[in-house]
Amino acid sequence: MLTVLGGSAEMCDGVTRRELMRVGGLSLFTGVTLPRLLQAAESTSPRRPGRAKSVILFNLLGGPSQMDMFDLKPQAPVEARGEFHPIETSVPGLQICEHLPNTARLMHKTTLIRTVTHGYNAHNPLPIMTGFSGGNFGQLRAEPTDPPDVGAICQYLGMSPPGLPGAVCLPCYPGWGESSMYAGLRRPGPYGGFLGSQYDPLFAVCDPKFDREPKVNFYDPVTPVGDPRLPSVDELPDITVDRLSRRRSMLDQLDTQFARVRQSGAVDRLGFFQQRAFDLLTSSHTRDAFDLSQETDVTRDRYGRNLSGSSMLVARRLVEAGVPFVSVHAEIFGKYGHSYDMHENNFGMLKDYNLPILDRCFPALIDDLDSRGLLDSTLVVVMGEMGRSPKVNSKAGRDHWPQCGFSLLAGGGVKRGFVYGETDQLAAYPISHPVSPGDLVATIYQLLGIDPHMTVRDQTGRPQGIAHGGEPIDEILV
Repeated sequence: MLTVLGGSAEMCDGVTRRELMRVGGLSLFTGVTLPRLLQAAESTSPRRPGRAKSVILFNLLGGPSQMDMFDLKPQAPVEARGEFHPIETSVPGLQICEHLPNTARLMHKTTLIRTVTHGYNAHNPLPIMTGFSGGNFGQLRAEPTDPPDVGAICQYLGMSPPGLPGAVCLPCYPGWGESSMYAGLRRPGPYGGFLGSQYDPLFAVCDPKFDREPKVNFYDPVTPVGDPRLPSVDELPDITVDRLSRRRSMLDQLDTQFARVRQSGAVDRLGFFQQRAFDLLTSSHTRDAFDLSQETDVTRDRYGRNLSGSSMLVARRLVEAGVPFVSVHAEIFGKYGHSYDMHENNFGMLKDYNLPILDRCFPALIDDLDSRGLLDSTLVVVMGEMGRSPKVNSKAGRDHWPQCGFSLLAGGGVKRGFVYGETDQLAAYPISHPVSPGDLVATIYQLLGIDPHMTVRDQTGRPQGIAHGGEPIDEILV
């Protein structure tokens, strides 16, 4: 059993947990026993060709400030407009934050939605990953009654490529970095939900390093450095994995264990789905996608030598290999911070930390996909679970505001240089074209070639719409 230890963490909703992860106990597909793994792949449903073959979702966990990033209101009262100034972009008449200069130069490749709105006031990616916004603030963990996310539906429909999972979550599951009494916290969102844990994504693990201590816990973020990596292999029935030597590389350890298991003849005694599970886990395709040593130093530098940059680069490698759904989450790491939950020091956190990271890895990803001929077939979505309040509070922060937020999309069948929706003078409420999480998820399904009106049966046998009543936003589609 491998153990990963780390620091403590806390978000504004008071959730804490002692960060102790037993990697060997964390299934490659959480909660899945190998006899069940990939049973889902036999489920098929008629699908039509979609404009997008893959989706990369960058979840700005915590709630990014729409009026300080992509919907500035320079004429608003000082207590609302904040400290930043707008700059021109590559789209005539479109302005965004001055601290996003690299993003500004490629806005002609994007669709910007300024009117995402719902009432789910919680730090969970549940609404943006499933389309369901009927949850409550008090839900702190994923539940088996939750709806499945887009990645789970991709796997349910058998969209997993040979030797690869159908969905991957980077750099870890949302909530991994949070601390204390809520051991094992897993924020709702990237799961199979009522379809079953066999449809959960492959969850990467990480062990970030920090180069200094924060001056103020949570609101003086320190950049996490490290790469997402694969977890250890889940145990097969009747097969025990010996303690791995710390003096040998992880790949050598894995290769040795795989060879030993195959030579034992145990695999021959497995059932059909067990054998497929073993083949998936021992395939080199997934490991190759996580191997960033195959990238040049120039490419690593372009994405940024930090956890988000590395995760976005792994995401590109995964979609290049054919994985249909990859989510990247801006995790919080305890006192070191790292999220968009900016109740204090909103402008300092954006200027010195969040925006420089985003302004490096997002343009790098778009340019990289474009140069490789992958942008037209890869939908990239950048957003958070909510926006921030129009009024700056007494601690130079902004509070929760699900009533209005943004979503930035590129590639995969969306228009280029297009802005959808308008907000009021404070960027507080939509005044035209409101967009629900269900509408966004329905649009993603449409682009993937999945019927957004498709239903699946929940645990009680009742049919549930996979987009929860959402409709594709036809106006933003090519």
